[in-house]
Amino acid sequence: MEVLVCVKRVPMVGGKIVVTGDGQDVDTRMSGFAMSPHEECAVEEAIQITERLGGNVSVLTLGPPDAAEQLRDALALGAGRAVLLETDGREWGPIATAEEIVAEARRRAEADQAYDLLLLGNEAADTGDYQVGVRVAHALGWPCVTGIKGIEIDDGGVRARREYRGNEELFEFGLPAVITVKEGINLPRYPSLPGRLRAKRAVIEEHRPQWRPDGLRKVALRVPETERKQATVLGTGADAVPALVALLDELGVLP
Repeated sequence: MEVLVCVKRVPMVGGKIVVTGDGQDVDTRMSGFAMSPHEECAVEEAIQITERLGGNVSVLTLGPPDAAEQLRDALALGAGRAVLLETDGREWGPIATAEEIVAEARRRAEADQAYDLLLLGNEAADTGDYQVGVRVAHALGWPCVTGIKGIEIDDGGVRARREYRGNEELFEFGLPAVITVKEGINLPRYPSLPGRLRAKRAVIEEHRPQWRPDGLRKVALRVPETERKQATVLGTGADAVPALVALLDELGVLP
């Protein structure tokens, strides 16, 4: 079983989101970076599949040279091969991104090392395009299911489950195929020390595709307004007791 997992380097935002002055990007100067959460689960799922059935896990990302950090994170977890499609840092749209993933799949097929399964996160945490997996499957002519939270593979066939409006949907199809998974399909493991050391020494395969626009133009990013909350200080020490009792009485808490 040859599995390719496609991941993306995204800002690790834990507080207020700030947009750059030109309105084109999220200001990441005070942020770290991580693998998109759905894709962390995709890496774990690929490793579990190959642990059960045998085979190899490759992990791929399209991004700047620093995105090699996320590839090494996946190698530390148990992936055996990493591919960096190195860019100059500009954001690629879903059409061009899918085309480069398709090119990688065809390169491997021509080398008689074709992938049996492509796993992606259901959507990236930053852009939320939801498109890449579907576009890759369409270009390759493979079956595709999205939003999956359970995968079973047996005798070359796949059973994939997803939840929709309180109901469970079950899909059955053959390989090769493309599946996009959602966070919660599994609990990603922590990397071991030997895994980290192995990942640090690993050689990452690199390609440098030429950037091209998708035909869509970003006007600007806007952070939605959120409801402002305000606290009222009732007092300090014993002086606050009468105000507190009055407030509890107003809320109907007191008998």
